[in-house]
Amino acid sequence: MPTTLESEEHKALRSAVAALGNRHGRTYDRQALWSEAAKLGYLGVNLPEAHGGGGGGIAELSIVLEELGAAGCPLLMMVVSPAICGTVIARFGTEDQKRDWLPALADGTRTMAFGITEPDAGSNSHRITTTARRDPDTGDWILTGRKVFISGVDIADATLIVGRTADARTGNLKPCLFIVPRDAEGFTRRRIDMELNAAEKQFELTLDDVRLPADALVGDEDAGLLQLFAGLNPERIMTAAFAIGMGRYALARAVEYARDRTVWKTPIGAHQAIAHPLAQAHIDLELARLMMQKAACLYDAGDDVGAGEAANMAKYAAGEACVKAVDQAVHTLGGNGLTREFGLASLITAARVSRIAPVSREMILNYVSHQTLGLPKSY
Repeated sequence: MPTTLESEEHKALRSAVAALGNRHGRTYDRQALWSEAAKLGYLGVNLPEAHGGGGGGIAELSIVLEELGAAGCPLLMMVVSPAICGTVIARFGTEDQKRDWLPALADGTRTMAFGITEPDAGSNSHRITTTARRDPDTGDWILTGRKVFISGVDIADATLIVGRTADARTGNLKPCLFIVPRDAEGFTRRRIDMELNAAEKQFELTLDDVRLPADALVGDEDAGLLQLFAGLNPERIMTAAFAIGMGRYALARAVEYARDRTVWKTPIGAHQAIAHPLAQAHIDLELARLMMQKAACLYDAGDDVGAGEAANMAKYAAGEACVKAVDQAVHTLGGNGLTREFGLASLITAARVSRIAPVSREMILNYVSHQTLGLPKSY
């Protein structure tokens, strides 16, 4: 029996990425870090070797994001570009799409954003109103709709847009995925003014009769939710990694402060009122990591159903653990926790993202209630 849950390769990867993250630190330049991570093979570690990737899985990619986060320099677009878009194209894309996109996503020369959320749909993906219709004369797709809270569109070469097409047999709308180039005519973006202090910006997108060639469709027009959730499970796992890394970073700063800060001749970390909440935060982060590792293992093994349950639980646990760790870290530092010097105050807002996106904790509780426990729906 192995004495650790992680292989020697995973431990080596974790150590190497931690060293990279520590070189860049909290004041990192996003593009410089992105380029170096790509050059070292970390961005495409989950993509197929045949297309320039590392041949690993979401387990490896989540290690990369977690360790960068723990060093204070998380790359949010890793959740989107290699994890969601890269995975979907690798699993369902045409050979041309794989050849065009996967090597570039892996080496960092191209980036892809992901557009699913809409102003009036929220968590209900069945209410997505972005529609795609075929031009009977040319075979082109024509997309119309709006998206909101889409990350990094300004730095992405294209956006993988979730639209809906009419099922010829039933007339019902079904989800389909389209690659929309950044400069496509009729595809416009408006930056959303966020109080969140992040390197990646948020955008509202408008698709006004955006015309795309037939080969912009990713995968089978009739596969529907299967292809969509192939990207959403990695998204949840990677969001968990993002949250765990952030929580670890905040906790490490608090522990360091509690060891050094001395009041009445004793470091404040000697007092249980300080020590116990930090210990609880560490326990919660470790438990969330275990569920994230389970989810990644199931996903990489091809168990989409099992991975769906575990990925939701991992994202929920990591979001809660992250918020509590950041809150306790700020509280441990007192007034210093709100200064720019210590760099924790900005994490208060950032930590909330892991509770809200890509799916709220309430929707995860709904999922577990219905899918795991078999309770009836309330809606």
